[in-house]
Amino acid sequence: MATPFLAGLAVAAAALAGRYGIQAWHAFKTRPPKPRKFYEGGFQPKMTKREAALILGVRESATPDKVKEAHRKVMVANHPDAGGSHYLASKINEAKDVMLGKTKGSGSAF
Repeated sequence: MATPFLAGLAVAAAALAGRYGIQAWHAFKTRPPKPRKFYEGGFQPKMTKREAALILGVRESATPDKVKEAHRKVMVANHPDAGGSHYLASKINEAKDVMLGKTKGSGSAF
């Protein structure tokens, strides 16, 4: 008489443990990714290719298409017409020019 009861209790416990395990797994899979650590520090007087790549979020050896796509994404988020900073917009444009090899000389207008 006690054996079927204990077997049922064991099956119920296993089912509950499985349910909570599946819920924990789904919560683990759908958690937001860890935020990236951003570059700490100000801008250098003359922008380097490394700094330009950090600003745009691409590798130093990125293709021109990837650079243009990254520039577009960063500019949408920081455009002066949408409440962004003119200074940051000029630095983002300068970073694109450095990555594409279109640098004209002294850097930013600011």
